[in-house]
Amino acid sequence: MELLKKINFLLLATLFVSCNNPERNCQDYQIGNFYTETTANGKIYKSTFLRMRNGIQIEEFEGKIDSSSVRWVNDCEMILSPINPKSLNEKKNILIKILTTTDSSYTYEYSYLGNSKKLKAEAIRIK
Repeated sequence: MELLKKINFLLLATLFVSCNNPERNCQDYQIGNFYTETTANGKIYKSTFLRMRNGIQIEEFEGKIDSSSVRWVNDCEMILSPINPKSLNEKKNILIKILTTTDSSYTYEYSYLGNSKKLKAEAIRIK
């Protein structure tokens, strides 16, 4: 019986040790210059954006340049709020959650704040 307890303990310990959490060095991506591609409804959307220390993000998307304020909820989640929206649709805040990071990119999911439909994308740091 004692041997069975030891075996169960070793199996349980192995299970916990073998579970690996994805790397998330989110603070490395709170500022910088990035490129991203997103596919929505079968169409690829490309954009570049500069996220600055002063809490502003400037993005070029489909030939337009827009600015948003950035509010970090925690190290890996932020809310983008458009600064000068031109329509009611552009006024919506976007929730972004960094899922994983590498040395040069991060994978994230995003949605309009309060919307359960989330999309995933990857942002690559531009040197």
